[in-house]
Amino acid sequence: MSPTIIEDLHGTVIAEWHARLADNKNPRRNHWQTKTIYFRSAAELLAAHPGQPLTWKSVVAAARPRGNRSTFYEVAGAHARHRMLDDLIGDGRPDSVQLALRYLRSDPVEQLIDETKVWSYWPYRQHLLNRIITTAMTPVQLEEAMTQAVIAWARRNEALAQATGHTPPACAVEDLIVLCQGRLAAIRAAGRLSEVIRQATTEG
Repeated sequence: MSPTIIEDLHGTVIAEWHARLADNKNPRRNHWQTKTIYFRSAAELLAAHPGQPLTWKSVVAAARPRGNRSTFYEVAGAHARHRMLDDLIGDGRPDSVQLALRYLRSDPVEQLIDETKVWSYWPYRQHLLNRIITTAMTPVQLEEAMTQAVIAWARRNEALAQATGHTPPACAVEDLIVLCQGRLAAIRAAGRLSEVIRQATTEG
């Protein structure tokens, strides 16, 4: 495996966004902890009531130890702090901007779900990166390994995976773009992984 691809996967826009906010030594860590409260609330509500639309009120009511409107809108919506979307737009490269446009939402709850998918998928991504580092794989095998990681996540988090039209975790889309090395545009990568999730969560 090319060290360049490994570096590129560690240095994607979303990987750097996640690292910056989730770093224990970073002052933004408290904001990430607040985000996590709402990520967990959204994921648990979707699992408990699959197919039922979420509202900001239901997410706030389910947040533990205590949610409220002001902190919800700190982590979701057009004026939320440290949005994943803003990092993609700010990066400015065509694939990043195209990916941002794919995940541009008018509904703050849907925006929260997009970030919740990234948070939920992250352990699968970390496991995948460890496999890539320690196992020699061809480009085809790399894409297959990534697809299997998305399938494993989707089957374990079925309601979350199906939410917002089977939209894949944005970080998985970005990773697939990196692995394809210019052969797959962001919109096509997102569409391919959406179909993977649809099949994984509707077929026995």
